[in-house]
Amino acid sequence: MESRHLYRSITTGGLKENIFGGLTRREFIGYCTALAAALGLSSSYAPKIAKALEEIPKKTPIFWIQSQVCSGCFVSFLNSSAPAPTDLILDSISVRFSPNLQTVSGDLALDALDAGLNELGKHYVLIVEGAVPLKEGGSFAHYGYKNGQKGSILNWVRKMAARAELIVGLGTCASFGGIPASGKTGAKSLKTVLDSSLVESALVDIPGCPPHPDWLVGTLVKLELFGKEEVLKNLDQHRRPKDFYGELVHDQCPRRHFFEAGKFTSDWNDPTQAGYCLFKKGCKGPVTRADCPVRQWNGGLSWCVEVNHPCIGCTEPQFYQGLSPLYESLPDVSLLGQRLRPETIGKVLGAATAIGIGGHLMEMVATGKLPKRDQKPKKPTDLSSDQSDD
Repeated sequence: MESRHLYRSITTGGLKENIFGGLTRREFIGYCTALAAALGLSSSYAPKIAKALEEIPKKTPIFWIQSQVCSGCFVSFLNSSAPAPTDLILDSISVRFSPNLQTVSGDLALDALDAGLNELGKHYVLIVEGAVPLKEGGSFAHYGYKNGQKGSILNWVRKMAARAELIVGLGTCASFGGIPASGKTGAKSLKTVLDSSLVESALVDIPGCPPHPDWLVGTLVKLELFGKEEVLKNLDQHRRPKDFYGELVHDQCPRRHFFEAGKFTSDWNDPTQAGYCLFKKGCKGPVTRADCPVRQWNGGLSWCVEVNHPCIGCTEPQFYQGLSPLYESLPDVSLLGQRLRPETIGKVLGAATAIGIGGHLMEMVATGKLPKRDQKPKKPTDLSSDQSDD
C-alpha cells in the first residue's frame, strides 16, 4: 500500500487549518498526547509521536496472516477511530500481505507473499491472528497450494516467524489458544508452536476477544519510536505489553466501591440493584488485566461493565474454558487467610481496611490459580488450574 500525504487544508472563518486524517492539528496532537499517556510517557513525547506518525522515513513492512479465526481481531482494528487506521497506520506502515485487505487471490497472492519475504530479509513485522491447529499435521488451516501441495498455516507461521523482526500474536486465540483450543483441531497458541528462543527474542502477545485497536496501534508506534528492545523489555509474564495490561480491570472499575461494600447485582430485574457490582453475575474483572475501564471502546464511548455486562476475562490465558460458565461468579476469594464468599466481603472490609486492602484484594486471585468447578483448592493461594496452553 503506497503512502499518501495525510494533510489537507480547509478554510473556516477565513482561517486555514490543517487536517490530519479528518482531525484538526489540535485534535491530532491531543490524540498523540493520549497515546503517550497510554504508553506511560509524559505529554512531552506527544510531538515526537506526532512526528513519527507523520514522517516515518521507512514504513514498517507488515505481513498479517490468519489461522483459526473469526476475523474479529481484524475487524476491531478497522474500527479504530480518530485517526482511522487507513490514515494513521496504513500510511506509516506497508501492509505487504493481508487476506482481508488484498484484492488478489490464489497464485498471485502467494507469489506476492514469497516475493515480499525474499525482498525484505528480516526487516518486517509478522502479525498472526488466530490459534494454530496441530492435529493431523496442521491440516485444519491452510494458505493455498504450492506445486500441488497444500501450505499449512503451521508451516507458514514457522517459516515467516523465523525471519521476522517482531512477531505479534494478535487476539486471545493467537496469544493463548482461546476458543479454538477447546475444540477438536489441537489448536494452540502462537508461542506453543514457535521455538522458545524465538519467543523470547521477538514475540509480543496482544490478547483480547477482540483486542482493542489501540493496543496494536500503541505497540507499533512504540516500535517505531523506541525500537524492538524497548517493546520487549516491558512485557508481563504472559508477554503482554504492561502499557495496556498492567492493571486489573477490578482495580480500575467505577463499581469497585460496591464490591467493597458487599453490594452485588443478583437480580437483573431489580431496579434497586442498578449499578451494583457484577461479581455474582460472573464478572471476571478481579482476575483480568486490561485498561478497558479507562480506555473504553468505540472511540471512548463505553465498555462492557458500563453497559451492565460482566467482564468475561477475554484477555486472560484461562479464557475461554478456564473462566466458563461466563455468568457464574468466580470461586471464593482469599483475604488474610480467610475463605470468603462475595456476599461476606462487605462485612470484612470496613472503611479503614478498604483503603489499605481493597485495591489489592483480588491480586491474590489474579496471581493464584482458579479451581476446577468440581474440586476445592488445597490452600488459599492455590485458586486455579490454568487451562490454557501458555
